[in-house]
Amino acid sequence: MTSLVVGKTRMTEVSHQPWGQLSGLGSVDLWILQSSQVRVEVLTLGAIIRSVYSRGKDGQMDDIVLGYDDLEGYASDKRYLGAVVGRVANRIARGRFVVEGKMYHLDINNGPNALHGGLHGFNKAIWCASAVESGVQLKLISPDGDQGYPGEVQVSVTYTLQGEALTAKYQARSTKTTPINLTNHSYFNLAGQAAANIYDHEVSISAQYYLPVDETSIPSASVSVSRGEVRAVEGTPFDLRKPVLIGQRLKEVPGLGFDHNFCLSLPRDAYTERHAARVYHPASGRVLEVSTNQPGVQFYTANFLDGSIRGKDGARYRKHSSFCLETQNWPDAVNQSSFPDCLLHPGEEYQHVTRFTFRVTSTNSGTAKN
Repeated sequence: MTSLVVGKTRMTEVSHQPWGQLSGLGSVDLWILQSSQVRVEVLTLGAIIRSVYSRGKDGQMDDIVLGYDDLEGYASDKRYLGAVVGRVANRIARGRFVVEGKMYHLDINNGPNALHGGLHGFNKAIWCASAVESGVQLKLISPDGDQGYPGEVQVSVTYTLQGEALTAKYQARSTKTTPINLTNHSYFNLAGQAAANIYDHEVSISAQYYLPVDETSIPSASVSVSRGEVRAVEGTPFDLRKPVLIGQRLKEVPGLGFDHNFCLSLPRDAYTERHAARVYHPASGRVLEVSTNQPGVQFYTANFLDGSIRGKDGARYRKHSSFCLETQNWPDAVNQSSFPDCLLHPGEEYQHVTRFTFRVTSTNSGTAKN
């Protein structure tokens, strides 16, 4: 299909083309953001980041985001590959919460809990897209009662690409008080989307605390505190403040792997953009740096991919084949009074900014070149 160039600003070329049709929903477009260093592909279905092409130290451009070759793959996807998830990312215990004295019940779609907005969350909706300077803005209206949540919510996500930095800016307004927690659920492998695993990647996360979880991945309570516990990373396998090799550290983490919230700030801290995480792949020289104004980042090592998904170019996505860095509020915050507030009130605006920077280094130190 022929691309239509709709804008070229600050060395970022923005184009789009039809990508398919979904029965009962409508047509889906593919948007392409191209700078001299990075190429990003975005679908209007789920505001999905379908691909990120980043250059390695050998000069080769490789796709480092897991996904599908066709629209049918995304329509049937159950692992949220590349999607914006909401209204509430992550888990809500038992799929229920109380707001202003009223109990709300959500879809139960992850054991006994609600996950990533429900059975038909934002990842399954077709968003309306328009070109903006250096990128694309996608908008969605979520009606009152959508998946059990109160209030009509008008939400947007704007992706802009400037050089090697991809910025995602989320905004939302609601007619009723409702929990909001948006994020992007891209799965990365800096060796290339078809690589077998991420064991040779180095990760660091700027967090002094993390949230331990129970057997259903809900933040757990300590012996002395009935609400969710905030635990220091020091002296635990969750201390990622200095770079560690993912493969080696996964041997020390209990359970299937990392699927935990790392606390970038505490509940009383101001929401300001700060460094969140860094991942380095020595063999390719690729570096991913993430900053955000959100209080947490969910580090997930694709524990539930099992090889049943056939991805792009026929790749089989298996356990630990990729990682996610989901910048967001803390899990189950709507039910945890001691966690950062996740409620959006009428007249307020939800604002979330996350920046992904794709660099390359030819050294063994992992210190990226600008």
